[in-house]
Amino acid sequence: MPTSSSPQTDMTPAHRKLISGWLFLLCFMLLGMIAIGGVTRLTGSGLSIMDWQPVSGFIPPLSHAEWERLFALYQTIPQYHLQHEGFGLEGFQKIFWAEWIHRFWGRLMGLVLLLPLIWFVVRGMITRRLALRLFIFFILGALQGAIGWFMVASGFRPNSTAVEPVRLVLHLSAALLLYGAILWTAFSIRWPTPESHGSSSAARLAKRLACFTIVLLCTTIIAGGFTAGTHAGFLFNTFPLMDGHLIPTDYAQLSPFWMNWFINKAAVQFDHRLLATLTALSIGAVLLVGLKATDLGAKAHNAFILLGWAVVIQYALGVTTLLLVVPVWAGAVHQTFAAVLLGVMLYVLHCLRGTKAVA
Repeated sequence: MPTSSSPQTDMTPAHRKLISGWLFLLCFMLLGMIAIGGVTRLTGSGLSIMDWQPVSGFIPPLSHAEWERLFALYQTIPQYHLQHEGFGLEGFQKIFWAEWIHRFWGRLMGLVLLLPLIWFVVRGMITRRLALRLFIFFILGALQGAIGWFMVASGFRPNSTAVEPVRLVLHLSAALLLYGAILWTAFSIRWPTPESHGSSSAARLAKRLACFTIVLLCTTIIAGGFTAGTHAGFLFNTFPLMDGHLIPTDYAQLSPFWMNWFINKAAVQFDHRLLATLTALSIGAVLLVGLKATDLGAKAHNAFILLGWAVVIQYALGVTTLLLVVPVWAGAVHQTFAAVLLGVMLYVLHCLRGTKAVA
């Protein structure tokens, strides 16, 4: 097996294309996982499965007795008594399948990562360092499953009908971190050499702005997680004003003040709106500066244009989701496209990686 310490060396172009394509497939599956997770959250399906069986959970209920057993377990938690009491086995099955598919998809992703990885290692198609990195991704994926169960368990507490927002954000953040790491690795394998080493002041400024913007984007996504976890999106469904005010009148109703950012629904929704707008403006600045940098090459310029379209679509999805009072389809698409926008932002940064950030 090759022993080079870099995933960009000792790999043939054909192998780079094959392995990066496999990693892109995993990223696409992660997007699907995020979408399904949005559906389970918005339909209240996440608490329908009361046990965590990492291996046997691959098999759905195959008998009426097993369905009755699972339904009886569900009837012991507060969500059933507070929201779904009396909806019967058929109603339980509807919410069960959304959560089961979510978990099944996660297990399937683990196999799609592990089995080809073993094959590539045995065939000597990847470097040892890359093999180690990908195995760490597999471990992180398994850990993500544990974080998911940690999140779900919070919904079983007395008088609880949903998971804790903090745990929801932790679960979402871990998924996005894994998605970003795999996507960056795929970019680096597919395009190991920077297209151009821009050195103009515009190129350097574009890279600095892009680095700042991706931090702002991640903060916006985290704020969106709190908006989802606290159901703050259902509170004010007008735009750009909130109950006739630019800033809601009860923004600072909690003490200490910082608690408003995580618990106060009015503040949580306003913060997400504000951060989303600042992110869109920051991306606009990246485009204005980056497109003027003629020494960056066509690939980087195309990445900037793609980023512009992505942020317009995501902002429009956010406003649409709000105005329609968060229907399941819009909420799931908005959540998923946030990860798409993050991926495009990473692609822009990857195109700029040969540019020096300072003069």
